[in-house]
Amino acid sequence: MRLGYFQFRPQFGRISHNLLTITTALRGAEADLIVLPELAFTGYYFLDRAEAQRMAEDPDDSPVFEALKALCREKRFYIVTGFAERRGERCYNSAALIGPDGVLHIYRKLHLFHEERHWFDPGDVPLKVLSIPGARVGIMVCYDWAFPEVTRALALQGAEIICQPANLVLSFCQDAMLTRCLENRVFAVTANRYGTDSRPQGKLRFTGKSQIAGPNGKRLHRALSQRSELFVMEIDPAQTRDKHITSLSDLFADRRPEWYGEVTNQ
Repeated sequence: MRLGYFQFRPQFGRISHNLLTITTALRGAEADLIVLPELAFTGYYFLDRAEAQRMAEDPDDSPVFEALKALCREKRFYIVTGFAERRGERCYNSAALIGPDGVLHIYRKLHLFHEERHWFDPGDVPLKVLSIPGARVGIMVCYDWAFPEVTRALALQGAEIICQPANLVLSFCQDAMLTRCLENRVFAVTANRYGTDSRPQGKLRFTGKSQIAGPNGKRLHRALSQRSELFVMEIDPAQTRDKHITSLSDLFADRRPEWYGEVTNQ
């Protein structure tokens, strides 16, 4: 399977510009699945909820989604992209899986980071694994990395690839995904952005370093910090189906969930 990401620098509020940057880059890609950053079309650092709501997309009535669906039909591939989702009066930090037949699934970020709670509603969609040709795919967004339960829940549902749109600002987040991959024996694509959002309330600088990690916890490829990159590589999702780390130690068969009540009961 040909798996990749597109790391770039979204321009805040310039939705059409960002969409053109993405579609131009991806039109030259030979891939099966490509992951884009979190909030790829709007930029990240909203002034307030009203601004986020104003820029957000309704996937059922959106030129952005129509363009992405047309691109997936043309290229016969799948995209996971972050976006600001408007649903009535609610606004979510979401990610969509889009393919040749349209939108397959929309995930809403469960764990809102820092000031995001001022702009977005908490996610209300269960974690779900989707089948696409060649692989089973789960979605998480950015700060979800800090909650091992997210990756484990997706892996227990059979996810072979974890797609992580991100706008990471802390230096250690990418490294955490190596552990998530090791402890669940999955692949993960972290599609981060780079550059700076300079807004009236301050500046945020994003770390880039998008990556693909493998089920042995090894980083298979990483982008530079402050440079655009479209990267695609071949992987074998079947490698994720053996959960052994020794001949007698199976990471899933050895679980004892009857002793894990504190994880969900607190």
